Amino acid sequence: MEIHSLTTRRKFICQSAIAAAAAIVPRAFAHTVRGQGRSAIPTLDPNSLARFVDPLPLPAIAQPQGDRAAPGKPGERLPFYRVPIRAIASKLHRDLPATPLWSYGGSVPGVMFETQSDQGLLVEWVNDLPPKHFLPIDYSLHGAGRSNPEVRGVVHLHGAKAPPESDGYPEDWYVPGQSRTYYYPNQQEPALLWYHDHAMGITRLNIYAGLLGLYVIRNQAERELQLPDGKYEVPIVLFDRHLGRDGQLNYPASADPEHPWMPEVLGEVPLVNGKIFPYLEVEPRKYRLRVLNASNGRKYRMSLPADVEVHQIGTDQGLLPAPVAITHLLLAPAERADLVIDFAPHRGRRILFSDDAFTLMEIRVSASQVSDTSELPPTLRPVPRIAESAAVKTRFVTLDEVKKGVSASNGMLLNKMHWDMPITEKPVLGTTEIWELANLTDDVHPIHLHLVRFQILDRRQFDAFQYMSTGTLRYRSAATPPDANEMGWKDTVRVNGQTVTRIIVPFEGYAGRYVWHCHNLEHEDNEMMRPYEVVAAGG
Repeated sequence: MEIHSLTTRRKFICQSAIAAAAAIVPRAFAHTVRGQGRSAIPTLDPNSLARFVDPLPLPAIAQPQGDRAAPGKPGERLPFYRVPIRAIASKLHRDLPATPLWSYGGSVPGVMFETQSDQGLLVEWVNDLPPKHFLPIDYSLHGAGRSNPEVRGVVHLHGAKAPPESDGYPEDWYVPGQSRTYYYPNQQEPALLWYHDHAMGITRLNIYAGLLGLYVIRNQAERELQLPDGKYEVPIVLFDRHLGRDGQLNYPASADPEHPWMPEVLGEVPLVNGKIFPYLEVEPRKYRLRVLNASNGRKYRMSLPADVEVHQIGTDQGLLPAPVAITHLLLAPAERADLVIDFAPHRGRRILFSDDAFTLMEIRVSASQVSDTSELPPTLRPVPRIAESAAVKTRFVTLDEVKKGVSASNGMLLNKMHWDMPITEKPVLGTTEIWELANLTDDVHPIHLHLVRFQILDRRQFDAFQYMSTGTLRYRSAATPPDANEMGWKDTVRVNGQTVTRIIVPFEGYAGRYVWHCHNLEHEDNEMMRPYEVVAAGG
């Protein structure tokens, strides 16, 4: 990510304004994409659609259906939620017919949870999906064999410090007609989390179909900062899809019908909160935007016109120590960012919120005079840096790409190990470790560890070819610290190609079995995911 002082930002006014005015959207590719049971249909060109004709939808807030007994706590009652997982049809644009999708609670993104730190809750996730999948299953992938039901799912609350039985382990899937009730203690600091499907071998398909939603944890200390709130806090969920000209969802498949898996899916159609080219009406005052990249594989490098001041105040696991002025925001899949934007100097203006590849939405600032009592504090919260000396162990692990055969697709591995090999990472509960993530590929891999939060130590380029040839680690550059807007707590880290990225991880919360994986969903489904086990002290 590029981060600049407010003085330096003025150098970017010209090129940023030109890029925004160009409103770049990639032209439709020559290929076609397929869904299971659908003949090849040419891909929709988003340039053929009218822009900014649909208002930005906001997810409905989940409402509890009474309360239930707290697990293992006699006499304690917790709010109880019941969320149906079902097929819906949704209009993604005014001029398209409704698109069949799968949803949590009747919309895509799904219902949004509003919760409090240290106030637990229970959610029954009810699988009411149809028995047949409508996207192309690759039965050759691990966990996706024909002996398993086509439609199955399990929910993972991404970023939660949850007990292992409520984490959404990929093999704990269940089928239509069944449900699971999960306990989320919320014993963690305020942050924007998100929930999504995590079924072994078909996660990429289920999320692509629409199975994702937001989960916000708050507390009193954050409220006392007087950040923009209520209608002035806007969730922004970004994802991209392929659509046919008939408006129906398509998912790419390879030319080999026995191995339809694709190593990367980058859709030609951008969606914001489930709409194509929406508009957002705002007042001339400060707003808080909570942004999630929920794409399967696309990275976003977002910007507003250079004369619009943007401050990032938080990342995956909550607030930064202080606001950081930014000109661009780079988010890999599953990463989140918390932004404050002051629209007061821009009364009556229309502002484009853009990515390097897409125009995402239009922001319409009203011309009215309004009062604004919200604040952008100079400091936000303490985020003490963890000393490397606190780590009891350092693990060197590799991110690998392998060829599975002459005609088969490439596969992805962690530490050259398949999912069902013995567990090799067994940190002790209550200890801290350093993980050195050595990316032997040219791709950027967003790596996510379940259960925990961590801090980024540094990144350093190395000679990947020499390491693969001789096992010798030779660095090509000095270590670089994380960007200023990465200096908070994270749960997903961007690991650049041919780079060692070091993170320091306190293993807090629960003993049990969890997973770590690449959050490029196509990679995750093709074995770029491994179990790890948090071991109780003295166990």
